[in-house]
Amino acid sequence: MSHVQQVNRMHYRGAAYRSLDRWTSYWHQIDYVRKVAPTTVLEIGLGEGVVTRKLQWDGITVTTADIAEDLQPDVVASVTNLPLDTDSFDLVLAAEILEHIPFAEVPKALSEIARVARKHVVISVPHPGWVFSLTFKLPLMRRTSFLCKIPFFWKEHVFNGEHYWELGKRGYTMRRFLSLAQDAGLTLMVTQSYADDPAHQFFLFSVRS
Repeated sequence: MSHVQQVNRMHYRGAAYRSLDRWTSYWHQIDYVRKVAPTTVLEIGLGEGVVTRKLQWDGITVTTADIAEDLQPDVVASVTNLPLDTDSFDLVLAAEILEHIPFAEVPKALSEIARVARKHVVISVPHPGWVFSLTFKLPLMRRTSFLCKIPFFWKEHVFNGEHYWELGKRGYTMRRFLSLAQDAGLTLMVTQSYADDPAHQFFLFSVRS
């Protein structure tokens, strides 16, 4: 199935991409990449390029892939069909990408991501729910945050023009998503949501050889 570009480059200049939540999401994406110190990264879905530029400033060689030609990615391609060699990159980053394709195509996308990654994969997807969080800072101690989230497991997701599915809603359980990742050759290392970005779930996988 060929995928259609859902938004144009002006979309990334809107208010949603100037919000604190969006910038904390960028921070977590960068932090997950840094944790495993790759030399080469494939970023699928470059958006406005914030993460790409920061990783490049860190000395990482970044290749970008996107179906949107107007974003001028290095590779114009869908996540379900990457015209790249197997084991091409130390790490593949796919942040807020998979929800933009029908869930039936997620196994193919995960397999393609695992195929081109040598060592690690970082993925984030929307994970909405009722959120209860607490953040506090005491003298001589680091800032501490607690997060409790009740996913909208009773809600049926309705395509909104961009998201075909969202994690935690009816039929899209964490267990099901992780099972698909495992079938694609990915081994879970870390998964977490954060009090400063509770709407997303982050995953760090290693790639099975």
